[in-house]
Amino acid sequence: MSQTKVFSFASGDDISRALSEFIAQASGEAIARSGRFTVAFSGGSLPATVCRFLKDNPAVDFAKWHVFWADERCVPLADSESNFGLVESELLGPLARAGRAIPDGQVVRISEALIHNSAAAAADYQARMEQLFGGPLPPAFDCILLGIGPDGHTCSLFPGHPLLEERAAWVAPIDDSPKPPPSRITLTLPVVNRAARIAFVASGAGKRDMVRRIVEARDAALPAAHVAPPSGTVYWFLDSAAAQDLSAATTSRFSL
Repeated sequence: MSQTKVFSFASGDDISRALSEFIAQASGEAIARSGRFTVAFSGGSLPATVCRFLKDNPAVDFAKWHVFWADERCVPLADSESNFGLVESELLGPLARAGRAIPDGQVVRISEALIHNSAAAAADYQARMEQLFGGPLPPAFDCILLGIGPDGHTCSLFPGHPLLEERAAWVAPIDDSPKPPPSRITLTLPVVNRAARIAFVASGAGKRDMVRRIVEARDAALPAAHVAPPSGTVYWFLDSAAAQDLSAATTSRFSL
């Protein structure tokens, strides 16, 4: 049975501090259990919010991290649209400069050689996931970090899109994204819903109605509402503006 925990914070810095604590605990528990921490990042504003304090957290053993992307645009890694580039700027680069780099072989980027063929890029990305996780079941990430779009999309899973029904592939191509750029690869719902922890991060009054429709109404028209791991927990890290339309009983005080 899926569990949901919703936390509301007064400021963006408060969200970032809480996320640093949350991820440090998740990382420590996973490393103690399996010797590694597997995490997938989304793009947008999420990397900056997540990594603001995390990159300097001395409790995190980044050398044991394996970093993936919940979705990626089919663009060069140096392109301003690259989700890898956002995490490189906010986490990977600062860690390397501080002498705490995540080993390069443990950072699983999209293949630049395949960005003009989204199907091949998705197949390659899945093959590299299989090298770490094995199979045949979808991988169970220790943590997946997600945002939500103004239309309720998450990863590159958009309202009404056939990819919402994908059950076989772990990573799928999309060439008709309603949000540019049109060509992307994305984790599918069977992978997202096997994660031990899923953290949604949202801020601003523009997200308040969407957050309510996903968290309380469970509006099936919204892809983010389909994120409901049967044996994991979904956490929401919201500022007070994004949480404004939620009932008082829905939110709780952050604690680990």
